[in-house]
Amino acid sequence: MELFISNTDGIPIYEQIVTQIKNMILNGTLQDGEALPSMRFLAKELRISVITTKRAYEELEHEGFITSIVGKGSFVAAKNAELFKEQQLRAVEESLSKAVETAKVYGIPLEELQETLSILYGDD
Repeated sequence: MELFISNTDGIPIYEQIVTQIKNMILNGTLQDGEALPSMRFLAKELRISVITTKRAYEELEHEGFITSIVGKGSFVAAKNAELFKEQQLRAVEESLSKAVETAKVYGIPLEELQETLSILYGDD
């Protein structure tokens, strides 16, 4: 598992870890039940405090992305990743609904809206 930490972007290190691990779970890089590196190992690899990795793992567990078993380690949780993905999809749908409403108010045809979305998404 490769994580990249930036000291220049202003985002706390534990949040960077949480975000990257969430993304790995959601995109399938980390599978249900897969073991995560120990907090100590991850801290050593990233050259950060164990307290920072502990905070990141606690946040991931609190949000339901991982489960921790004393003496065994931390593992990717199965069901909550799908729930989180659904929540993300719902948020995107809400934003797109607002965009559609605005486009209708301004008389922008569907084809133009789709083209704009493709450009913004990077599907030129």
